[in-house]
Amino acid sequence: MKTLFTLIACLMVCGASFAQKLNKLTGKIVDEKSVPVPFAVVRVLNYPDTTVAKSVSTDIDGEFNIEQLKSGDYILSVSIVGFKNKKTDRFSLQGDLKLPAISIENLTKQLKEVSVQGRKPFVEHQIDKTVLNVENSIVSSGSTALEILEKAPGVQIDRQNERVLLNNKSGVTVMIDGKNNFLSAADLTIYLNNLSSSQIATIEIITNPSAKYDAAGNSGIINIKLKKNKAFGTNGSVSSTYRNAIRANLPTNIYGSEFNFNLNHRVEKWNFYTNANASKNNNFSNLLLDRSTNANGLQSVFNQDFQKLYTGSRLAAKLGADYFVNEKTTIGVMFDGSSSTRKLDNFSQTFINETQAGVVSNNSLIQYSDANTPNKNYSVNFNIRHDFKKEGASLNFDADFSGFDYSGLENFNTNFYDEKGLIYNNTIIKNDSKTAIDIYAAKTDFTWPLSKTTKLETGLKSTYVKTNNDFLSSAFLNNEWQNIVGQSNNFIYKENVNAAYANLSKDMGKWQVQTGLRAEYTQSTGTSVTNNTVAKQHYLSLFPTVFVSQKISESSNLRYSYGRRIDRPNYQQLNPFNFYMDPYTIQQGNPYLKPQFTNNFEVSYNYKSGLSFSLGYSKTKDLILDSKTAQNDSTRIVTVGQGNIGSGQYYTAGLYFPLAITKWWNLQNNFSLFYNKFNDDNLEGAPFMLSKVSYNVNISSSITLPDNWTLETNFWLNSPRVRGLERTIIYQNALNMGVQKSFLNKALKLRLNVDDIFQTNYWKGTLDYQNVNLRVQNNYISRRASFNVSYSFGNQNLKSNQNRKTAADDIKNRAGG
Repeated sequence: MKTLFTLIACLMVCGASFAQKLNKLTGKIVDEKSVPVPFAVVRVLNYPDTTVAKSVSTDIDGEFNIEQLKSGDYILSVSIVGFKNKKTDRFSLQGDLKLPAISIENLTKQLKEVSVQGRKPFVEHQIDKTVLNVENSIVSSGSTALEILEKAPGVQIDRQNERVLLNNKSGVTVMIDGKNNFLSAADLTIYLNNLSSSQIATIEIITNPSAKYDAAGNSGIINIKLKKNKAFGTNGSVSSTYRNAIRANLPTNIYGSEFNFNLNHRVEKWNFYTNANASKNNNFSNLLLDRSTNANGLQSVFNQDFQKLYTGSRLAAKLGADYFVNEKTTIGVMFDGSSSTRKLDNFSQTFINETQAGVVSNNSLIQYSDANTPNKNYSVNFNIRHDFKKEGASLNFDADFSGFDYSGLENFNTNFYDEKGLIYNNTIIKNDSKTAIDIYAAKTDFTWPLSKTTKLETGLKSTYVKTNNDFLSSAFLNNEWQNIVGQSNNFIYKENVNAAYANLSKDMGKWQVQTGLRAEYTQSTGTSVTNNTVAKQHYLSLFPTVFVSQKISESSNLRYSYGRRIDRPNYQQLNPFNFYMDPYTIQQGNPYLKPQFTNNFEVSYNYKSGLSFSLGYSKTKDLILDSKTAQNDSTRIVTVGQGNIGSGQYYTAGLYFPLAITKWWNLQNNFSLFYNKFNDDNLEGAPFMLSKVSYNVNISSSITLPDNWTLETNFWLNSPRVRGLERTIIYQNALNMGVQKSFLNKALKLRLNVDDIFQTNYWKGTLDYQNVNLRVQNNYISRRASFNVSYSFGNQNLKSNQNRKTAADDIKNRAGG
């Protein structure tokens, strides 16, 4: 094996040995006060014809790194709005060269009509991912993470089933600072709906991750990076937001408020940072559902109206410290935790029209229910990073422990009315649930350049998870609470995943190639203590990845990628409990769910780091449906369950192009086209096939006005689409607008934002298969106005360290609560 690896590496290294030696040029751009200038455009010009050889932008620290330059004479050209253009003297490049800091001069005459800022756009397309720059976005201010994602290209928020979709596919892995949330799809949307934009720096959307990432997530990864400043000295920020719904006939308390505080102190070899957040978020939804049954000569039509009022609050804090042992080694520890409560008050009314032997009768029921679901979670991380003397070589180690405690108490009081409006029956039921989750994870990543053009990355990871779910369902009968047999259960789930990966990348001038392989061995045991049943699974899975970048010209390239992914059932889906929703609706888990596997293919064309066009295809085997629905016509009970179906196929096409209307008005345009096809040879006893073409439009606009005023708008639209058995039958869209005014040299910012101005964001769909025919409309609160005040203090310009990725990377979004 060693000999084979050496041969392969030799072939890749030697492949370019006859080519001309290529060099690397590095440097830094600063202003007159030696403050780094980020996002400046640096062009390498051939001498003497001044044609462009390479072009890059400086990073947040003002630094640039230009590789693959031939030996010869060059001139550098530096430009950025607000500064005078500058050209350096001629210099000779005969090997790797680091230039002294290049100083550029602020314009002495400012534009009076418009003040143009070198600010990053809200949506930024990079070669391997899409980045949402939330920190400076006006239309994101006062929003929640869920509302921000709703404005992201290719992302859809399925509020009906409480899940996040990417490129019209579920199975998204959502990370916070590189580690996943241990939440089911429904609980994840609750978490994202409580996470404020004031805590977020950027959001990364990666549709086809490399083997270095955990293989979980068939549609890709969304990584939310929280603010974490590590500038020297003391600095921080404080912000406050108030938001309220704008809609007629609503309860009076549909509002949200939030306070956020960040503080950082760095001196010599120590860096300390903290973040504290307190928020309150109330919401309301109105769910309308129609369905019919027909059995034993009895035809029934159900018209159901659910009105749900949510009130919730959250406290969260993060504490961390990094110790810089020397310039090569850093040791860090981090603790973060949160405590939240969520209360649901639900009023539902069901009208039942019954026809038997030509006789029509009308019955109804009214249900009052409430639920109180407090939960706590915390995690501790220890990390070490060491950079070797060899440039680009590093070793990282992370160890994590996370704990989650969920509890919930639900009460249901249902009155049954006859045709005359008289009560003929009453049921009182309560569900008491407790869930405890412990997660242990450790990983190590090693990077070693084999040459200037070849790099090897390897890593190991191990995770162990234990969940204990205790669910007690009781009915109030004969003046006492009695256990409901068949619904109460104690379910314990244990899972161990061990993984190893290797990536080998090679830069061959016009071609860049990266190949990788990840192996994951999974062992899991699900035990129903109440039913005395055990479900075990163990399997080894291989996940190859291939990325090829082809340089067509100095301004364009093609990128090809392939990757295999897995989605293991989340812990809530595996839980076999019967969750009572109303007398005719039950939700049920499935401990025998199989994991789903997906093969992803994608090719993209990029021009001048602006225009991009992509085509993709993916196929998922044993697709997990979290809305698999069955109806018993005899009992007239609908069971919403979990199950695997044969396969899902996804064809995608995407077009992105920025458009500069003027120097002060910029547009970003994203268009996505989807064709989804789902089929199963034997679903609930019959063949099944459903397919549809759909599309997504996302347009963002930024206008810079005089006197530090800025205006942003965002418009998105989703066409009708299908997902498994479910059809969305309307166009969903929203227009969002925000305005900002800066004071005190931009340290103080006031922002006003309105989401869904025309109140066009709601969901309406159907589910038709065999004897199931559901019609559903979900009217949720989408039009809100928010006002945000933020103030930054201390030094905001010096170097910041990157957000770390921890060891808990593949399981945090799978825990149920």
